[in-house]
Amino acid sequence: MTLAQTPTADRPVVVIGAGPIGLAAAAHLAAADLPFLVLEAGEAPAASVRTWGHVRLFSQWGELIDTAARKLLAPTGWVEPDPAGYPTGAEWAGDYLQPLADELGDRVRTGTRVTGISRKGLDRMSDRGRDTRPFVVRLDGPAGPERILASAIIDASGTHATPNPVGADGMPAIGEPEAADRLVFGAPDLSDPVVKAAHADKHTAVVGTGHTAMTALVALGALADEAPGTTVTWVLRRQPTSDTFGGGAADQLAARGALGLAAKRSVDSGVIAVQPGFRTAEIRRDGDQIALVDDDGVTVNAVDTVVVATGYRPDLDIESELRLDLDPSVQAPRALAPLIDPNVHSCGSVPPHGEAELAHPEAGLYVVGMKSYGRAPTFLALTGYEQVRSVVAMLAGDEEGAREVRLVLPETGVCGGSGLADDEAGLADDACAVPAGGLPLAGGGGCC
Repeated sequence: MTLAQTPTADRPVVVIGAGPIGLAAAAHLAAADLPFLVLEAGEAPAASVRTWGHVRLFSQWGELIDTAARKLLAPTGWVEPDPAGYPTGAEWAGDYLQPLADELGDRVRTGTRVTGISRKGLDRMSDRGRDTRPFVVRLDGPAGPERILASAIIDASGTHATPNPVGADGMPAIGEPEAADRLVFGAPDLSDPVVKAAHADKHTAVVGTGHTAMTALVALGALADEAPGTTVTWVLRRQPTSDTFGGGAADQLAARGALGLAAKRSVDSGVIAVQPGFRTAEIRRDGDQIALVDDDGVTVNAVDTVVVATGYRPDLDIESELRLDLDPSVQAPRALAPLIDPNVHSCGSVPPHGEAELAHPEAGLYVVGMKSYGRAPTFLALTGYEQVRSVVAMLAGDEEGAREVRLVLPETGVCGGSGLADDEAGLADDACAVPAGGLPLAGGGGCC
């Protein structure tokens, strides 16, 4: 795809999101000498990563630094972390992503939320001359609403802001909105005294089957040893299977295997009660506590807090005036969906892919990173880096480079199959995490 609109200073390539993949896209655009602007809704780069700064990633530093970013940072005196180390989310943000954003300078705008994208003078229905018109990006920043033009769009805004509900139907359970003060999303940071006090000597229900759930189980299990009045219930939508806890020692992402084994030990010890085959239909208030009720009327009573680890989904509202071609179930680009279906693929068995699989009927629009995977949980940071390398090559007119495959992933089968039953129900888990210092081998954060 050759852009009809050549990127210029007043019509740059707009990158949405200053997370790991958005900043990698910016580094590749800088290397290609293409004008660009990164728009980040948070008040700092890597705002979403910082929200789970207390957990470690499954990937090592050597797999978490983009090649173009490394070249950009090298002349600045930046010291690259030990490639064999496992950073926390806070370390990933502070030791790599923040320096990268600093080097990109004022081309990264924080506190700026994109509210919509269209074609200049055209709505979604209009055909005539569509691909020759620049994009119009509506945003809300420090100076208020604004409208800028763009030659192309790379949407790396992620899915962190749109978690899946507790309700097993893909919609909030009856009473779920009213119980919002009893719900927390993602693994709690029990090193924070306030957070710890909210769970110590209390009853916490963990809903979800993926690695975020296992992260929470390990941390809460340790808290139960320290504070015996702490009770934990693991709410599963399916019956446990042989691979519920992942691949263990067979996992080529060793830290992820260690997390599964630690979670299994917590459950086997009896510290954590398991409520299998439970599909939440209703949440009932009972004073300061709540009860989870499933389709058959079975209840999990006297719950103080629910840790919601049911995954995330893409928010496509900003693209509502653009023409997308999405798989109806995975909500990923139609050409990409069969390559990442969690019923078939693990993180390592997803084949490398790039511009060709990410393209939409709207020429010049690319959704990359976690958001490109829709509801599938099999995303790796390395995959996202390859995505943006390929996309930027195409934007620069290097079609051959865009089609090349420059990625080798570790083979592992533990991200998919019956061990992620919630994902099969359309509730993808994209946070593979363990508490910092909680295991001999560190585990993952937002990206495996």
